Amino acid sequence: MYDRLTRSDIAKIEAEIEERKLVKRPALIEAVKEARAHGDLSENFEYHAAKAEKNQNESRIAYLEDMIKTATIIDDDDADDGKVAMNKSVEVYFPEGDETEEYKIVTTIRGNSLKGLISIDSPLGKALLGHVEGDTVHIVINENVGYDVVIKKVGPAQDDSDDEIKAF
Repeated sequence: MYDRLTRSDIAKIEAEIEERKLVKRPALIEAVKEARAHGDLSENFEYHAAKAEKNQNESRIAYLEDMIKTATIIDDDDADDGKVAMNKSVEVYFPEGDETEEYKIVTTIRGNSLKGLISIDSPLGKALLGHVEGDTVHIVINENVGYDVVIKKVGPAQDDSDDEIKAF
């Protein structure tokens, strides 16, 4: 655990916990009761499946609550100083492939490279932090592998309401 989370990350996690406690939990408890009423529990697949789903929900709630308890709170960067920072979008040019990509810098639990959400703990995210437009940044993958990128543009991120929390 001990993730670095923003206040908006915590709000999203709390919303998921509330949904799981107030909506999912009662429905899953009812499903277990209904499946139990079907008789012989040793051969009742519905009962075992309902019980497993209920247990998964409870485990997820406990995991999310622990994540909040152990989190280090970091600030969203609202400064307009032109630097790559948390919750800012950055347009990056990759000279090797002659391609330009746009990313949003996010916390680890929201990272999703397929959606252009780059974690502050990823090699690319770590390397870009604090740099400004025009900087050439060397991204280190491991001691033998790395590549250079050029920061083309840094700006405020778009709405993050669809950023998914992917806490495991």
